[in-house]
Order: sequence, then structure tokens, then C-alpha cells
Amino acid sequence: MSQDHRPNHPSEQRRVEALGGFVDDGYLNGVLSVSRALGDWDMKLPRGSASSLISEPEIQQIILTEEDEFLIIGCDGIWDVMSSQQAVKLVTRGLRRHDDPEQCAKELVREALRLNTYDNLTVIVVCFTAKDHQRDTTPQRKRCCSISTQALYSFKSLLNR
Repeated sequence: MSQDHRPNHPSEQRRVEALGGFVDDGYLNGVLSVSRALGDWDMKLPRGSASSLISEPEIQQIILTEEDEFLIIGCDGIWDVMSSQQAVKLVTRGLRRHDDPEQCAKELVREALRLNTYDNLTVIVVCFTAKDHQRDTTPQRKRCCSISTQALYSFKSLLNR
């Protein structure tokens, strides 16, 4: 699943150049080390214009197996200073110790800081199943909640603001 969206990756470079951008020494338009970003609005063209820097994610569908324990989603500040395998080892050790994906994400950030990253640090660790825990196959009773009509209308008007 791991593929960095670096400007010098062949498919990203083709996409960038097709949109009028360029890659200079691995940097998008000579400035940015990634070709897809949620932020960096100053590098994106006005809304509706084609831009070589996009925020659209690359979507992949895979079938998970019992071997797939977790997924690490991180921005380039993490991957600038550690390999995917280093991050996997750190998360694996953390989950064995405390079984807390949020704590593992914090540990990844601390490790990247220790390794002197100079970029954004955002990490999400998604656990698919707890490997050491047995699944509870007992049928769960459905819970039903209700709210008053007035509360429903208040909620709808709040959402429509």
C-alpha cells in the first residue's frame, strides 16, 4: 500500500508535467517535496483551475487478510526521516506493549522529531483487529434512540447554517 506522492515518482511526474508544472531536483515547481497535499494553498491555482499540486487522494482497494494488523497514514514529515519498515516496527512494538493506536501515532511523531524532521507531522494509525484478542461472536442487541420532533428540526436547522 505504500507509495509516496513525490514529484519525481514517474506517474506523479507525468501528471504534474501534463498540468503545466515541473519537477526540479525532486521538488514540485522547485519548491515542494510532495505532489499531493491537503495544505499548501499558496501553491494551488485559483479554484477550478488545473494545478500540478492537488489534494485528491490516490484511492486503492485491497482485500485485507488476517496478516494485516494496521495501516499508518502519515504526511511527509514522518517519511522524510524514517522508512515504512521502521514505522511498522515502531507501531508493532507499541501495539504489543500497550495496544493503543493513538499512543503509537504519538510515538511515531516523537521518533520523527528525535530524527530531526523539518516538515509536517501528522499521523493516523488504524488498527483492523487486535491480533491477541478473541472476537466476541455473541449477537449484540440493537440499541434504539429517539429524539423529539422539535429537537430534530433544531438539529436540521443547525446543519443547514
